[in-house]
Amino acid sequence: MISRLLVANRGEIARRVFRTCRDLGIETVAVFSDADATAPHVSEADHAVRLAGVRPADTYLSVEAIVGAALATGADAVHPGYGFLSENAAFARAVLDAGLTWVGPSPEAIAAMGSKIGAKALMAEAGVPVLPGFTAAPGSSAAELEQGLAGMSAPAGGSAPSRRTPLLVKASAGGGGRGMRIVEPTGDLPGAVESARREAESAFGDGTVFVEPLLEDARHIEVQILADRHGTVWTLGERECSIQRRHQKVIEETPSPAISPAMRARLCDAAVRAAEAIGYAGAGTVEFLVKDDTVAFLEMNTRLQVEHPVTECVYGVDLVELQLRIAEGARLPEAPPSPAGHAVEARLYAEDPARDWLPQSGTLHRFDVPGVSSRFAPVPGGTSHGLRLDSGVEDGSEIGVHYDPMLAKVISYGACRADAVRRLATALSNARIHGPVTNRDLLVGVLRHEAFLAGDTHTGFLTEHRDTLSAGPGAVRLSALAAALAQAAAGRAAAAVQAGLPSGWRNVVSQPQRAAFGEAEVAYRITRDGLRAEGFPDTVLVGATPDLVVLETSGVRHRFAVARYDGVTHVDSPLGPVRLTPLERLPEPATRVAPGSLLAPMPGTVLRVEVKSGEHVTAGQVVVVLEAMKMEHQITAPAAGTVSALNVVPGRQVEAEAVLAVIEERA
Repeated sequence: MISRLLVANRGEIARRVFRTCRDLGIETVAVFSDADATAPHVSEADHAVRLAGVRPADTYLSVEAIVGAALATGADAVHPGYGFLSENAAFARAVLDAGLTWVGPSPEAIAAMGSKIGAKALMAEAGVPVLPGFTAAPGSSAAELEQGLAGMSAPAGGSAPSRRTPLLVKASAGGGGRGMRIVEPTGDLPGAVESARREAESAFGDGTVFVEPLLEDARHIEVQILADRHGTVWTLGERECSIQRRHQKVIEETPSPAISPAMRARLCDAAVRAAEAIGYAGAGTVEFLVKDDTVAFLEMNTRLQVEHPVTECVYGVDLVELQLRIAEGARLPEAPPSPAGHAVEARLYAEDPARDWLPQSGTLHRFDVPGVSSRFAPVPGGTSHGLRLDSGVEDGSEIGVHYDPMLAKVISYGACRADAVRRLATALSNARIHGPVTNRDLLVGVLRHEAFLAGDTHTGFLTEHRDTLSAGPGAVRLSALAAALAQAAAGRAAAAVQAGLPSGWRNVVSQPQRAAFGEAEVAYRITRDGLRAEGFPDTVLVGATPDLVVLETSGVRHRFAVARYDGVTHVDSPLGPVRLTPLERLPEPATRVAPGSLLAPMPGTVLRVEVKSGEHVTAGQVVVVLEAMKMEHQITAPAAGTVSALNVVPGRQVEAEAVLAVIEERA
């Protein structure tokens, strides 16, 4: 029996495992880097051990440090969570060699599936359909890569892939979209291979990559498996994971809206064969690409998945509890429970979809999702609907640049898909998320998109529908007016003289009050007859306080909750959340940035400088490559010109808005 468990991870998955441990009476141990010293998962554990440093290699990827922490705290078991060392066979072996219980499959099973290249060969032997591919050695020349491409065998019923078709470069280790690159027929395959290799080396400690044809517009379907050490293998249905950006899932659901019973049986049968081929024990996921009648094995994740909550809601199980019981040697019942209802999960990220999903950092001032019925736990039994929240953050959390920018997962459960989707879209729309830019508006746009509602999804969904997923101007100007009125009310409330006068009121008609935001500018007067706002002829001010403004437009009243922080104002209303950037009326003189300056979009480390001072560059050419949040970010030339200044060298840390280089544009 496990009595004290160390979770070799951070954030929401650590908190998720701790929740089940509390239910089972198991003591918990957290590990944390210096960047996570005040993170919620640290304070929720019974014991916590500092891993000095902030780099993953020194902290959450250090086998020696984590095993040492387990032994130092008297832990008798280790749960790896997902990501980091969760699929590292050497780590599992080190845990076992230290006399501890490993909550997961055997090191041999992890090793068998840890290399996607070897896993594909193993699956092909077991009769599981796979795509062709080849390993790309470090430093491979274009000719060597073309030779590997030519040597790929043709998939069943098709012709051998060629450079006339898109390719996918993929890391053999790890997952989460890191170490992956799509290469179009005219793209730079050697460059993509090297870029993917570096990113994989940084994220997983293994730079091995392989190349395979890209099965465009396919569905990403995965099957949840659970196996004990006595020969019983469960399949707990399939999850639809096709809504992705950068090859990483953002919305998942179960069951899939497009999988027939026959296809479901086919996928589950292949998943069982995959598990039995390696003597699997524990929780895992077998992933496939599905297009029409074509099924291709993608990979097997020998761990718990980020999206496991949707399965828990539909099947009424606690997968972490089952992981722990299997690790203790328990037997599973012969058959899994029957599914009921539908569940959908959305991943909230601190990132800006409008800027190519650029990760964001800063203080998360407020994080509140209304209507949550459970946290880190399946929706209570016997209910027909519910809303679950698994988050790694709370009010005041700092979103740094060292780790994945995921903030939380919001999961909705309902009797049918339409109910679950509607409830999740409403919850996200009404959530108060104050701080860095997030992907919330995009998630709501997807959940309310007619193609998604019809179940017409595939891995290229966001690209295909990007123009119709943006939130649009919506109520930005009306929200800006509410923000201006709230700010004026705050000013009057703080006034030392005549604080009771209406905000913005003047005895003599003069110029209107003006408020400027980066997103909109508004002008208004408060007269004896009430509010007169330019551009809002039918808008009446019902009431205004520093935090709440009520406006009536064309006879309909709307309440605007206004929250102001340093440099940003958030306005939440039934018309939709709006994030505003106040502009100073009299800004301080600022250092002038030279025309053509390339600025760092976020704090990070300079990985490479691809040009030299004085070099001529073309529009779109990569100038500098930054690493932040475990991913590479290319800074490209906005136009053709000459590099007139170069201010960085590889290895240097840079702050956001730092001038990296200056491109003097050609006439």
